[in-house]
Amino acid sequence: MTDPVPDPGTDVAVYVHWPYCVRICPYCDFNVVRDRGRTAQQADLVEAILSDLDAQAARIGPRRLASIFFGGGTPSLMRTDDVARVIAAIRTRFAAEGPVEITLEANPTDAESAHFDALAQAGVNRLSLGVQSLDDTALRFLGRNHGAAEALRAIVLAGRAFERLSIDLIYALPGQTPGDWAEALRDAVDLGFEHVSPYQLTIEPTTAFGRAHTRGSLVPPDDDAAAALYETTQAVLEGTGFEAYEVSNHARGRTARSAHNLHVWRGGDYLGLGPGAHGRLTLDGARTASVAHRGIDDYVAGVAAGETWAEVETLSAVSADEERVLLGLRTVEGVESAVLDRLDRGAAVAALAADGFVERRGDRIAATATGRPVLDALLRTLLT
Repeated sequence: MTDPVPDPGTDVAVYVHWPYCVRICPYCDFNVVRDRGRTAQQADLVEAILSDLDAQAARIGPRRLASIFFGGGTPSLMRTDDVARVIAAIRTRFAAEGPVEITLEANPTDAESAHFDALAQAGVNRLSLGVQSLDDTALRFLGRNHGAAEALRAIVLAGRAFERLSIDLIYALPGQTPGDWAEALRDAVDLGFEHVSPYQLTIEPTTAFGRAHTRGSLVPPDDDAAAALYETTQAVLEGTGFEAYEVSNHARGRTARSAHNLHVWRGGDYLGLGPGAHGRLTLDGARTASVAHRGIDDYVAGVAAGETWAEVETLSAVSADEERVLLGLRTVEGVESAVLDRLDRGAAVAALAADGFVERRGDRIAATATGRPVLDALLRTLLT
Protein backbone atom coordinates (compact mmCIF):
# COMPACT_ATOMS: atom_id res chain seq x y z
CA MET A 1 0.00 0.00 0.00
CA THR A 2 1.27 3.48 -0.87
CA ASP A 3 0.16 6.91 0.19
CA PRO A 4 -1.69 9.00 -2.39
CA VAL A 5 0.57 10.21 -5.21
CA PRO A 6 0.71 14.03 -5.28
CA ASP A 7 -1.30 15.78 -7.96
CA PRO A 8 1.12 18.19 -9.69
CA GLY A 9 -1.74 20.47 -10.60
CA THR A 10 -2.93 20.73 -7.00
CA ASP A 11 -0.24 19.99 -4.42
CA VAL A 12 2.94 22.01 -3.98
CA ALA A 13 5.74 21.73 -1.43
CA VAL A 14 8.12 24.57 -0.58
CA TYR A 15 11.87 24.27 -0.03
CA VAL A 16 13.71 27.21 1.57
CA HIS A 17 17.50 27.28 1.29
CA TRP A 18 19.44 29.14 3.99
CA PRO A 19 23.09 29.07 2.84
CA TYR A 20 24.90 30.22 5.98
CA CYS A 21 27.07 27.97 8.16
CA VAL A 22 29.31 28.74 11.11
CA ARG A 23 31.88 26.37 9.60
CA ILE A 24 32.18 24.72 6.18
CA CYS A 25 32.57 20.98 6.70
CA PRO A 26 35.35 19.33 4.64
CA TYR A 27 32.93 16.88 2.98
CA CYS A 28 30.26 19.44 2.05
CA ASP A 29 29.66 20.49 -1.56
CA PHE A 30 26.35 22.27 -0.95
CA ASN A 31 25.78 25.93 -1.79
CA VAL A 32 27.00 27.37 1.52
CA VAL A 33 29.00 30.32 2.88
CA ARG A 34 30.51 31.30 6.23
CA ASP A 35 28.00 33.03 8.50
CA ARG A 36 30.37 35.57 10.01
CA GLY A 37 29.62 39.29 9.55
CA ARG A 38 26.68 38.95 7.16
CA THR A 39 23.81 40.42 9.19
CA ALA A 40 22.77 43.02 6.59
CA GLN A 41 23.02 40.50 3.77
CA GLN A 42 20.88 38.04 5.70
CA ALA A 43 18.17 40.65 6.21
CA ASP A 44 18.18 41.35 2.48
CA LEU A 45 18.01 37.63 1.76
CA VAL A 46 14.89 37.16 3.89
CA GLU A 47 13.13 39.94 1.99
CA ALA A 48 14.24 38.41 -1.32
CA ILE A 49 12.90 34.98 -0.29
CA LEU A 50 9.53 36.54 0.53
CA SER A 51 9.45 38.42 -2.78
CA ASP A 52 10.50 35.27 -4.65
CA LEU A 53 7.64 33.41 -2.96
CA ASP A 54 5.19 36.09 -4.11
CA ALA A 55 6.43 35.92 -7.71
CA GLN A 56 6.38 32.13 -7.96
CA ALA A 57 3.01 31.83 -6.21
CA ALA A 58 1.52 34.31 -8.69
CA ARG A 59 2.99 32.29 -11.55
CA ILE A 60 1.56 28.91 -10.54
CA GLY A 61 -1.75 30.08 -9.09
CA PRO A 62 -3.72 28.48 -6.26
CA ARG A 63 -2.24 25.24 -4.97
CA ARG A 64 -2.70 23.06 -1.91
CA LEU A 65 0.28 23.17 0.44
CA ALA A 66 1.96 19.77 0.84
CA SER A 67 4.92 20.58 3.11
CA ILE A 68 7.65 23.11 3.97
CA PHE A 69 11.33 22.28 4.39
CA PHE A 70 14.08 24.64 5.59
CA GLY A 71 17.45 23.28 4.45
CA GLY A 72 20.91 24.58 3.92
CA GLY A 73 23.40 25.49 5.04
CA THR A 74 22.18 25.78 8.59
CA PRO A 75 18.65 27.17 8.78
CA SER A 76 18.71 26.95 12.59
CA LEU A 77 20.94 30.04 12.32
CA MET A 78 17.98 32.03 10.96
CA ARG A 79 16.33 34.50 13.27
CA THR A 80 13.24 32.75 14.60
CA ASP A 81 11.16 35.81 13.72
CA ASP A 82 12.26 35.38 10.10
CA VAL A 83 11.40 31.67 10.15
CA ALA A 84 7.94 32.62 11.42
CA ARG A 85 7.54 35.29 8.71
CA VAL A 86 8.45 32.86 5.93
CA ILE A 87 6.12 30.14 7.24
CA ALA A 88 3.25 32.60 7.63
CA ALA A 89 3.80 33.96 4.11
CA ILE A 90 3.80 30.46 2.60
CA ARG A 91 0.62 29.54 4.45
CA THR A 92 -1.02 32.75 3.26
CA ARG A 93 -0.28 31.98 -0.38
CA PHE A 94 -1.06 28.25 -0.36
CA ALA A 95 -4.06 26.76 1.42
CA ALA A 96 -3.63 23.59 3.44
CA GLU A 97 -5.96 20.73 4.20
CA GLY A 98 -5.16 19.45 7.65
CA PRO A 99 -1.74 19.48 9.37
CA VAL A 100 1.32 20.40 7.30
CA GLU A 101 4.77 18.97 8.00
CA ILE A 102 7.26 21.83 8.49
CA THR A 103 10.84 20.60 8.82
CA LEU A 104 13.92 22.59 9.76
CA GLU A 105 17.49 21.33 9.75
CA ALA A 106 19.48 22.18 12.88
CA ASN A 107 22.98 21.75 14.22
CA PRO A 108 23.68 20.77 17.84
CA THR A 109 25.60 24.01 18.36
CA ASP A 110 22.33 25.93 17.96
CA ALA A 111 20.66 23.99 20.75
CA GLU A 112 19.18 26.29 23.35
CA SER A 113 15.86 25.53 24.98
CA ALA A 114 14.47 29.00 24.25
CA HIS A 115 15.65 28.81 20.63
CA PHE A 116 14.01 25.44 19.98
CA ASP A 117 10.83 26.61 21.73
CA ALA A 118 10.76 29.71 19.53
CA LEU A 119 11.17 27.62 16.38
CA ALA A 120 8.26 25.42 17.47
CA GLN A 121 6.14 28.50 18.14
CA ALA A 122 7.06 29.80 14.68
CA GLY A 123 5.43 26.71 13.20
CA VAL A 124 8.26 24.19 12.83
CA ASN A 125 6.95 20.77 13.86
CA ARG A 126 9.74 18.45 12.71
CA LEU A 127 13.43 18.93 13.47
CA SER A 128 16.23 17.24 11.55
CA LEU A 129 19.42 17.24 13.65
CA GLY A 130 22.72 17.14 11.79
CA VAL A 131 24.53 15.16 14.47
CA GLN A 132 26.57 13.07 11.94
CA SER A 133 28.22 11.05 14.72
CA LEU A 134 28.15 10.49 18.48
CA ASP A 135 31.89 9.81 18.59
CA ASP A 136 34.29 12.67 19.31
CA THR A 137 37.07 11.27 17.12
CA ALA A 138 34.72 10.91 14.15
CA LEU A 139 33.32 14.39 14.72
CA ARG A 140 36.80 15.91 14.66
CA PHE A 141 37.60 14.04 11.45
CA LEU A 142 34.36 15.33 9.88
CA GLY A 143 35.24 18.90 10.84
CA ARG A 144 32.16 19.36 12.98
CA ASN A 145 32.11 22.17 15.52
CA HIS A 146 30.35 20.13 18.20
CA GLY A 147 31.30 17.18 20.36
CA ALA A 148 29.33 14.13 21.38
CA ALA A 149 28.28 15.64 24.72
CA GLU A 150 26.96 18.74 22.95
CA ALA A 151 25.04 16.54 20.51
CA LEU A 152 23.43 14.58 23.34
CA ARG A 153 22.40 17.81 25.06
CA ALA A 154 20.87 19.07 21.81
CA ILE A 155 18.90 15.86 21.40
CA VAL A 156 17.42 16.19 24.90
CA LEU A 157 16.41 19.81 24.31
CA ALA A 158 14.99 19.05 20.86
CA GLY A 159 12.91 16.21 22.30
CA ARG A 160 11.26 18.63 24.69
CA ALA A 161 10.27 21.06 21.93
CA PHE A 162 9.39 18.73 19.02
CA GLU A 163 7.44 15.49 18.82
CA ARG A 164 9.01 14.60 15.47
CA LEU A 165 12.80 14.23 15.36
CA SER A 166 15.17 12.95 12.70
CA ILE A 167 18.93 12.37 13.01
CA ASP A 168 21.54 12.53 10.23
CA LEU A 169 24.53 10.20 10.53
CA ILE A 170 27.55 9.72 8.27
CA TYR A 171 29.24 6.35 7.84
CA ALA A 172 31.97 4.70 5.73
CA LEU A 173 34.67 6.74 7.45
CA PRO A 174 38.28 5.60 6.97
CA GLY A 175 38.97 2.59 9.16
CA GLN A 176 35.36 2.21 10.30
CA THR A 177 34.32 -1.42 10.86
CA PRO A 178 30.82 -2.94 10.68
CA GLY A 179 31.01 -3.52 14.43
CA ASP A 180 31.84 0.14 15.11
CA TRP A 181 29.01 1.29 12.87
CA ALA A 182 26.49 -1.15 14.34
CA GLU A 183 27.25 0.15 17.83
CA ALA A 184 26.92 3.75 16.67
CA LEU A 185 23.54 3.02 15.07
CA ARG A 186 22.22 1.30 18.19
CA ASP A 187 23.35 4.24 20.33
CA ALA A 188 21.45 6.64 18.05
CA VAL A 189 18.33 4.47 18.00
CA ASP A 190 18.35 4.27 21.79
CA LEU A 191 17.98 8.06 21.93
CA GLY A 192 14.39 7.78 20.70
CA PHE A 193 14.46 9.19 17.16
CA GLU A 194 11.56 8.24 14.88
CA HIS A 195 13.62 8.82 11.73
CA VAL A 196 17.25 8.08 10.87
CA SER A 197 19.07 9.30 7.74
CA PRO A 198 22.40 7.44 7.42
CA TYR A 199 24.53 8.78 4.57
CA GLN A 200 27.62 7.09 3.20
CA LEU A 201 30.54 9.51 3.11
CA THR A 202 30.94 10.69 -0.46
CA ILE A 203 34.22 12.26 -1.53
CA GLU A 204 33.37 15.20 -3.80
CA PRO A 205 36.31 16.56 -5.83
CA THR A 206 35.63 20.24 -5.02
CA THR A 207 35.72 19.74 -1.25
CA ALA A 208 38.58 19.67 1.26
CA PHE A 209 38.13 15.90 1.50
CA GLY A 210 38.27 15.68 -2.27
CA ARG A 211 41.59 17.49 -2.36
CA ALA A 212 42.92 15.29 0.45
CA HIS A 213 41.82 12.20 -1.48
CA THR A 214 43.66 13.46 -4.58
CA ARG A 215 46.82 13.95 -2.50
CA GLY A 216 46.43 10.42 -1.11
CA SER A 217 46.09 11.55 2.50
CA LEU A 218 42.47 10.39 2.77
CA VAL A 219 41.58 6.83 1.81
CA PRO A 220 37.89 5.90 2.20
CA PRO A 221 36.75 2.29 2.57
CA ASP A 222 36.90 0.26 -0.63
CA ASP A 223 33.74 -0.99 -2.34
CA ASP A 224 33.58 -4.25 -0.40
CA ALA A 225 34.05 -2.52 2.96
CA ALA A 226 31.45 0.13 2.05
CA ALA A 227 29.01 -2.62 1.02
CA ALA A 228 29.49 -4.35 4.37
CA LEU A 229 28.75 -1.08 6.17
CA TYR A 230 25.62 -0.59 4.06
CA GLU A 231 24.42 -4.10 4.93
CA THR A 232 25.08 -3.37 8.59
CA THR A 233 22.90 -0.27 8.30
CA GLN A 234 20.00 -2.25 6.93
CA ALA A 235 20.33 -5.10 9.42
CA VAL A 236 20.62 -2.94 12.55
CA LEU A 237 17.86 -0.49 11.67
CA GLU A 238 15.47 -3.17 10.43
CA GLY A 239 16.15 -5.13 13.59
CA THR A 240 15.22 -2.15 15.74
CA GLY A 241 11.91 -1.45 14.01
CA PHE A 242 12.93 0.94 11.23
CA GLU A 243 11.84 0.54 7.61
CA ALA A 244 14.17 1.64 4.81
CA TYR A 245 11.46 3.50 2.94
CA GLU A 246 14.13 5.20 0.81
CA VAL A 247 17.76 4.37 0.09
CA SER A 248 19.15 6.67 2.80
CA ASN A 249 16.09 7.18 5.01
CA HIS A 250 14.65 4.90 7.67
CA ALA A 251 11.46 5.49 9.65
CA ARG A 252 9.65 3.85 12.55
CA GLY A 253 6.26 3.48 10.94
CA ARG A 254 4.53 5.32 8.11
CA THR A 255 3.78 8.46 10.13
CA ALA A 256 7.50 8.91 10.85
CA ARG A 257 8.39 9.20 7.15
CA SER A 258 9.40 12.60 5.78
CA ALA A 259 6.31 13.87 3.99
CA HIS A 260 8.33 16.54 2.18
CA ASN A 261 10.95 14.18 0.79
CA LEU A 262 8.31 11.64 -0.23
CA HIS A 263 6.45 14.39 -2.10
CA VAL A 264 9.63 15.11 -4.08
CA TRP A 265 10.50 11.45 -4.73
CA ARG A 266 6.95 10.81 -5.96
CA GLY A 267 7.25 13.54 -8.57
CA GLY A 268 5.27 16.26 -6.82
CA ASP A 269 5.66 19.96 -7.58
CA TYR A 270 7.83 22.04 -5.29
CA LEU A 271 9.03 25.63 -5.15
CA GLY A 272 12.70 26.33 -4.49
CA LEU A 273 13.34 29.56 -2.58
CA GLY A 274 16.79 30.92 -1.74
CA PRO A 275 20.24 30.95 -3.40
CA GLY A 276 20.84 27.93 -5.62
CA ALA A 277 17.51 26.33 -4.72
CA HIS A 278 16.12 23.84 -7.23
CA GLY A 279 12.42 23.64 -8.06
CA ARG A 280 10.07 21.47 -10.10
CA LEU A 281 6.75 22.90 -11.22
CA THR A 282 4.02 21.99 -13.67
CA LEU A 283 3.65 25.04 -15.90
CA ASP A 284 1.35 25.04 -18.94
CA GLY A 285 1.04 21.28 -18.54
CA ALA A 286 4.80 20.60 -18.70
CA ARG A 287 7.30 19.63 -16.03
CA THR A 288 9.59 22.62 -15.52
CA ALA A 289 12.97 22.50 -13.78
CA SER A 290 14.39 25.65 -12.21
CA VAL A 291 17.56 26.69 -10.39
CA ALA A 292 17.90 30.00 -8.56
CA HIS A 293 21.01 32.18 -8.74
CA ARG A 294 23.68 30.54 -6.54
CA GLY A 295 25.37 33.67 -5.25
CA ILE A 296 23.48 35.36 -2.42
CA ASP A 297 23.86 38.87 -3.80
CA ASP A 298 23.06 37.58 -7.31
CA TYR A 299 19.91 35.93 -5.97
CA VAL A 300 18.78 39.10 -4.17
CA ALA A 301 19.44 41.22 -7.26
CA GLY A 302 17.78 38.70 -9.56
CA VAL A 303 14.60 38.61 -7.50
CA ALA A 304 14.52 42.41 -7.41
CA ALA A 305 14.86 42.48 -11.20
CA GLY A 306 12.09 39.94 -11.69
CA GLU A 307 14.57 37.25 -12.77
CA THR A 308 13.68 34.59 -10.22
CA TRP A 309 15.58 31.76 -11.88
CA ALA A 310 19.13 31.61 -13.21
CA GLU A 311 18.24 28.43 -15.10
CA VAL A 312 14.90 27.15 -16.29
CA GLU A 313 14.15 24.19 -18.52
CA THR A 314 10.91 22.74 -19.79
CA LEU A 315 11.49 19.00 -19.62
CA SER A 316 10.47 16.83 -22.51
CA ALA A 317 8.02 14.04 -21.77
CA VAL A 318 10.91 11.55 -21.97
CA SER A 319 13.12 13.58 -19.62
CA ALA A 320 10.27 13.95 -17.15
CA ASP A 321 9.68 10.19 -17.18
CA GLU A 322 13.39 9.47 -16.74
CA GLU A 323 13.51 11.79 -13.75
CA ARG A 324 10.46 10.03 -12.33
CA VAL A 325 12.31 6.70 -12.57
CA LEU A 326 15.47 8.14 -10.99
CA LEU A 327 13.52 9.44 -8.01
CA GLY A 328 10.86 6.79 -7.66
CA LEU A 329 13.19 3.80 -7.58
CA ARG A 330 14.95 5.29 -4.56
CA THR A 331 11.84 4.49 -2.53
CA VAL A 332 10.48 1.20 -1.28
CA GLU A 333 7.24 1.81 -3.19
CA GLY A 334 9.05 2.15 -6.53
CA VAL A 335 7.74 3.77 -9.68
CA GLU A 336 4.64 3.29 -11.78
CA SER A 337 5.24 0.58 -14.39
CA ALA A 338 3.44 2.80 -16.93
CA VAL A 339 6.36 5.24 -16.78
CA LEU A 340 8.84 2.51 -17.78
CA ASP A 341 6.41 1.30 -20.44
CA ARG A 342 6.36 4.78 -21.97
CA LEU A 343 10.17 4.68 -22.04
CA ASP A 344 10.01 1.29 -23.78
CA ARG A 345 12.10 -0.35 -21.06
CA GLY A 346 10.07 -3.52 -20.76
CA ALA A 347 12.94 -5.79 -21.83
CA ALA A 348 15.36 -4.17 -19.37
CA VAL A 349 12.82 -4.50 -16.55
CA ALA A 350 12.26 -8.16 -17.38
CA ALA A 351 16.01 -8.88 -17.39
CA LEU A 352 16.55 -7.13 -14.06
CA ALA A 353 13.55 -8.92 -12.56
CA ALA A 354 14.90 -12.28 -13.72
CA ASP A 355 18.18 -11.51 -11.94
CA GLY A 356 16.34 -10.49 -8.77
CA PHE A 357 17.17 -6.77 -8.85
CA VAL A 358 13.63 -5.43 -9.34
CA GLU A 359 10.17 -6.81 -8.83
CA ARG A 360 6.64 -5.95 -9.90
CA ARG A 361 4.28 -4.95 -7.11
CA GLY A 362 0.84 -4.46 -8.58
CA ASP A 363 1.14 -1.64 -11.08
CA ARG A 364 4.58 -0.57 -9.83
CA ILE A 365 8.20 -1.60 -10.30
CA ALA A 366 10.44 -1.50 -7.21
CA ALA A 367 14.05 -2.34 -6.46
CA THR A 368 14.52 -5.43 -4.30
CA ALA A 369 16.80 -5.77 -1.30
CA THR A 370 19.37 -7.11 -3.76
CA GLY A 371 18.90 -4.23 -6.17
CA ARG A 372 18.96 -1.30 -3.76
CA PRO A 373 22.67 -1.51 -2.86
CA VAL A 374 23.52 -1.30 -6.59
CA LEU A 375 20.82 1.21 -7.47
CA ASP A 376 23.12 3.44 -9.55
CA ALA A 377 24.05 0.54 -11.82
CA LEU A 378 20.42 -0.57 -11.96
CA LEU A 379 19.34 2.90 -13.07
CA ARG A 380 22.04 3.02 -15.74
CA THR A 381 20.69 -0.22 -17.13
CA LEU A 382 17.13 1.05 -17.14
CA LEU A 383 17.81 4.49 -18.59
CA THR A 384 20.64 3.90 -21.04
